[in-house]
Amino acid sequence: MDRDGLLVGYRYVRDFSFPRRFPVIQFPNAPLIIAFAGGQLAALLHGVSSDDARAISYLAMTVWAYEELAHGVNWFRHLLGLAYVVSTAFHLSRALSH
Repeated sequence: MDRDGLLVGYRYVRDFSFPRRFPVIQFPNAPLIIAFAGGQLAALLHGVSSDDARAISYLAMTVWAYEELAHGVNWFRHLLGLAYVVSTAFHLSRALSH
């Protein structure tokens, strides 16, 4: 497959949403992928490296949640962003208190 074919395939996957008229499920964007990867790295690593990966995960999740809250495609995505802003703030405050 050539480069143009890969770009078309990537755009197709990136634009996936279900259902089309009122997207509830969407393909993860960059901040969400980074948040998941950071969380998985934090679970695998130890010490300062784990803390760094967890911080990256919290930051990326906060960016994703803010983007959904401010720029989501419908009221459900806005509400989802709000829920994750609150959830991330709660988890971050618990992590900082330990």
